[in-house]
Amino acid sequence: MTANKIAGLLGTKTIIMQVILIKDVDNLGGKDELVTVKNGYARNFLFPTKHAVEANPSNLKQYEERLKVKAKKEAAMLAEITKVVSVLTSGPVKLTAKVGANNKIFGSITSLQVTKAIREQKGYETDRRRISVADDIKELGAYKATIDFGFE
Repeated sequence: MTANKIAGLLGTKTIIMQVILIKDVDNLGGKDELVTVKNGYARNFLFPTKHAVEANPSNLKQYEERLKVKAKKEAAMLAEITKVVSVLTSGPVKLTAKVGANNKIFGSITSLQVTKAIREQKGYETDRRRISVADDIKELGAYKATIDFGFE
């Protein structure tokens, strides 16, 4: 028998409620999400472990306010990222290295060197771990690198 059939035979119903998640919960949702869960799950796990709060009118009002603030921050960050992207794509970044015979570079160009060149030529500080170069740069030529800003 299923839980609902047993509950029906006993004369009780499965009660569901809406909660606002405060922390990420596996297989349920992320922080600041409004989800529907069973009453027992909320009261026995989510509330005591401070993973969620009940979606009552005052908590819903705070939740909506947090969403508005989050949306404003994301819009401002996206505008800044768009500005940085336009500056970075306006022209190439030139790197210098020692070259041997057959236009081979001694060693290779790394993301750290690309980061320093962007800082000096474009005036923007970037994290070297967010820069990925498609090919190993071991010869003279033009290469493409991508920078992950965290937004699309």
